[in-house]
Amino acid sequence: MYDPTIFDNLKVAFENQVYDLDNLENEITITNRIDRMDFAVMGREFTIEFTLVDLPDVTAEIVLEASLENTAAEIMELPGKNPGCSLLLRFYKRVHNVTKQCKEIDQALKEIWEADQKLTQTLSFMYEHDTSSYLNTIEVSFNHLIDEEHMDEIEEFLEHVLESLEVLNEI
Repeated sequence: MYDPTIFDNLKVAFENQVYDLDNLENEITITNRIDRMDFAVMGREFTIEFTLVDLPDVTAEIVLEASLENTAAEIMELPGKNPGCSLLLRFYKRVHNVTKQCKEIDQALKEIWEADQKLTQTLSFMYEHDTSSYLNTIEVSFNHLIDEEHMDEIEEFLEHVLESLEVLNEI
């Protein structure tokens, strides 16, 4: 019989709660979903993107990944290994005043997320196009792997994501 991995269980838990926010709560609009197996590195990735309803200017993207090493440690029940998945959160937002808005974004997200979360902002623009605005890719990295013991934290995590989307739409 098939025994789902940590990745499978977390993916389903994230999917269920995010789809409930879309279909039942009508708080978000899901804009993209990716469920990928990378055969080059034997890794798995699940990504789901969404915006707040009626506020499509800022997109949130949740990325759940399982490496070959973590999946193998889980399946083979290797002693001394604590298998799990990595979690990454991205936001995409256009900014016009880089210095002012990036500083405001940094301060606002540091108030929402725990201090040990790594926050980065990467700005980009298309060459030979109007450079009056930049695409800001904001990443919140989590320093530890997650597993099924973190499932009861997904709802609170998503509340923080929604709060972040609201704040980023105001900046």
